[in-house]
Amino acid sequence: MTELHLPWLEISIVLPLLGAAWVSRVRDAELARRVCLVFATLTFLCAVGEWQDFDFLHVPEADDRGHFLTWLFGHPVLVIDQLSAPLLPLTALLFLLTAVATLRTKIRRFSFPGMLVSEAILLATFSCKDPIGVIVLLSVATIPPYLELRARDKPTGVYVSHMAVFVLLLVVGWTFVVQEGTGQVHSWWALLPLLGAVFIRGGIVPVHCWMTDLFEHATFGTALLYVTPIAGAYAAIRLVVPICPDWVLRGIGLVSLTTAVYAAGMALVQREARRFFCYLFISHSALVFVGLEAVTPIGLTGGLCVWLSASLALTGFGLTLRAIESRRGRLGLVDFQGLYYASPALAACYLVTGLASVGFPGTSGFIGMEMLVDGAVTAYPYIGVTVVVAAALNGIAVVKSYFLIFTGTRHTSTVVLTSRPRERWAVLTLAALIFVGGFIPQPGVATRYHAAEELLRQRAFMPGLVDEPTGNAPFSPPHHPSVPVPHDPGGGEKGRG
Repeated sequence: MTELHLPWLEISIVLPLLGAAWVSRVRDAELARRVCLVFATLTFLCAVGEWQDFDFLHVPEADDRGHFLTWLFGHPVLVIDQLSAPLLPLTALLFLLTAVATLRTKIRRFSFPGMLVSEAILLATFSCKDPIGVIVLLSVATIPPYLELRARDKPTGVYVSHMAVFVLLLVVGWTFVVQEGTGQVHSWWALLPLLGAVFIRGGIVPVHCWMTDLFEHATFGTALLYVTPIAGAYAAIRLVVPICPDWVLRGIGLVSLTTAVYAAGMALVQREARRFFCYLFISHSALVFVGLEAVTPIGLTGGLCVWLSASLALTGFGLTLRAIESRRGRLGLVDFQGLYYASPALAACYLVTGLASVGFPGTSGFIGMEMLVDGAVTAYPYIGVTVVVAAALNGIAVVKSYFLIFTGTRHTSTVVLTSRPRERWAVLTLAALIFVGGFIPQPGVATRYHAAEELLRQRAFMPGLVDEPTGNAPFSPPHHPSVPVPHDPGGGEKGRG
């Protein structure tokens, strides 16, 4: 396997762990935030470095040059490929901007050491292709939110019960997969536990209540960083998509479509801002699963694009809500609050990120949503329109919440509600990336298409997975410059577009 020029992967994981150890010994909250920002910035720079290093190599996947983990486990553990390459800097950026946007009113309640530990675990998860490693890391990632709930003396029963079942199903399902061996269609004893685990982690109805409970009782920043990278989609790609037959994935897609519409409808009627955001996220997360389980190149590419755009937009949307909460406390969505005149910058950020999350034209989510609709119609001809309905309901919910929070009356208060420069910088950075991805979509779509090709190629070599006789994987081999492309007068280079 090709090696990166520097051990970027190991460095980007070790840095936040060192930062967490340092910050945990700092008693001054403001100093702890500054130290956290330093380590989060260095981690982000390393994540960008590994992405650029991988892109420079022009290979399907690359190993870390630091061989410590390879020596320890006997095989490459940290690997970067077309799927994980943009996820790593995206994850590091989300954590960095969340730390940047944390004001003094919240620094004593927000755990910076816990944030850095969670970042290291998530970066390791997205750098791991080994199924057992993914299962272990996903299981370990459930611990920091639990520790925060315990530290804040909040109820933990709902979260612990769901995460315990999630871990148990992962272990049981993969145990059966290992026992049955590769090269065959696996039994329901292997598939059902893995599907159940992915449903729980992704917040698919009816096993989604842990997510609303987490947003209710944890700090907004911790809940935001635990869900918005959509680690459940990564679990689905590494553990479920490579071994599930097409007809099973189509069934999962139907459940995900139902969840998307249900959560969008619930977002419309919520009376509390955190629950509204949670249901909005669940709907978008379900749409990502629809694309991942469409098992067509266009649908899968659309799902991967929506994954990136939704993570960016919803994090910016959540940070804006968090900034408003830091001034007003928990927000209700019952009466008009008229906050626009007190904080027009936050109003603009709220509307931009909210509309970007639903694929408004000119944003990065627009192209992904279009491909997702195309793929859904191909896989589910009679109900592909459901994706459009879910997106429309989400858009209505965002605009409705904007009117309730920012319009209707002029808010008067002795407290200054204007946004701070670092809050505007954090949200506007995400907004800039959203618009750049919308106006220049080709690079992002190309990387997602190569990742989709690789996933479909893996499925094509597993007997019994692809439907016969027509199949559902019309693709050519991955078009990496280092891999010769067979001559095809009919357009063998089409995948590069």
